[in-house]
Amino acid sequence: MALEVEVVHAAPDGADAIVVRLPEGATLLDAVRASGMLERHPELQEKALKVGVFGQARRPESLAKQGDRIEIYRPLAADPKEARRKRVVRPKK
Repeated sequence: MALEVEVVHAAPDGADAIVVRLPEGATLLDAVRASGMLERHPELQEKALKVGVFGQARRPESLAKQGDRIEIYRPLAADPKEARRKRVVRPKK
């Protein structure tokens, strides 16, 4: 029985999404490979992939399930705590 999942990558210039069919027992990494995302987005490194399903981080070796939305995460441009500190400018007395 085949699985049908969606693989999504949000690049700075827009989102790339594709639905792929996989054999039962396929992993999240198998889905990313089958989607062609690694070829279309050379900045993605297979060994350093951060992925999740419906907003929940998962290991690439996790099994894919029917209907999963597999998301490829990119590194943060800045540390969120540091960015907040820079936005808040406290007036000196």
